[in-house]
Amino acid sequence: MRSTIQLVRTGAALGFAMLGATAVAAMPIQAQLTLDQAKTAVDAAEAEARANGWNLTIYVADAEGVPMYLRRMDDASPRTTEIVKMKVHVVITTGGTSGAYGQALAAGTVDTIPGGIHYEGGLPILVDGVLIGAMAASGARGSEDAQAVRVGLAAIGAGSGG
Repeated sequence: MRSTIQLVRTGAALGFAMLGATAVAAMPIQAQLTLDQAKTAVDAAEAEARANGWNLTIYVADAEGVPMYLRRMDDASPRTTEIVKMKVHVVITTGGTSGAYGQALAAGTVDTIPGGIHYEGGLPILVDGVLIGAMAASGARGSEDAQAVRVGLAAIGAGSGG
């Protein structure tokens, strides 16, 4: 897995310069999802979909919910492009899976998320327990959408927490 590490700035430039090399090494780091990782995850999810005869739309966004990569396979319904966006919105909002949100919604333990959807198939992208993005698929059964996404996440060495 190729990952990009970005230093999180904790002080002003002047303060930073005065800290010295020892303090720089102690600064916290935060993993960041890369475009290459998003493409690799989508490629793997698409391969899983093709192997099973599913026509999916697959979508990846960063931890802020900003789109990184979207692919709609031939014969996937145009409607699935909106569904994957709603699944990712739920994941970014809750930090959990879209399926878990659906279960909690049905149990009455959470409020409705405006613009969200309760279908399975949206999963968080976690690296060392840190949410770095979300990935969703739509076009098959929810469990099949989730299966394709899990394969995509495995291809980049990321977890899903679910």
